[in-house]
Amino acid sequence: MSGQRPLRPVDAASVLLIDRSDDRFRVLVGRRSNRHVFMPDVYVFPGGRRDPSDSRVPVQAPLNPAAAERLMLRTPVRTGAATLRGLGVAALRELYEEAGLAVGAAVEAPGAPGMGGTPFRPDLSQLRFVARAVTPPGPPRRYDTRFFALFTDDVGVDPLTARESHELSDLQWIDIFQTLKVDMPAITVFILEELKIALQTDPSLPFGGQAAFFLHRRGQFVRDTL
Repeated sequence: MSGQRPLRPVDAASVLLIDRSDDRFRVLVGRRSNRHVFMPDVYVFPGGRRDPSDSRVPVQAPLNPAAAERLMLRTPVRTGAATLRGLGVAALRELYEEAGLAVGAAVEAPGAPGMGGTPFRPDLSQLRFVARAVTPPGPPRRYDTRFFALFTDDVGVDPLTARESHELSDLQWIDIFQTLKVDMPAITVFILEELKIALQTDPSLPFGGQAAFFLHRRGQFVRDTL
């Protein structure tokens, strides 16, 4: 044994962006570059790690109180409101960087201090916290990822304007209730299944609804709830 401590998971956030037009539910995914150390060449939702500056970015609207309350469950006491807000900001920042979709009010000076280079004030008010997953020890990267669902029509996003980036290529809107035709990591499939169940229970995805929590406990993969 090397005696090294397992890597500590870092905060991350991901968006399950849902197009519910035409009486269907479709979610946006893209293929990660094969140059990535973590999960290369597979299809995932837009997302990434929370940057320290994300917690300082001014927002157009905060998280829904019910979503924020649920997000706080099983979260270290030292975690404050700014960190939770930063998770929402990270989710929308990554959506913009990876798929070119901005959710929030445009700003005149995106490079202004405190904006972190984001050319809009993120609108967090329509984010639903639906799942959380912690990468087990072993991989070269470990993340504590919070997954947020977001309806395109709630925030005025046109699904046709999504564009690929060096982070995510071959963007696709996949039907949540049809057989998968793309290669996804197991955890991404699990999160998609949770979203399917939640939509079948209540298609509006009410704020503050129960969220699945995937983690490893004593070496065993566990599904818990928040």
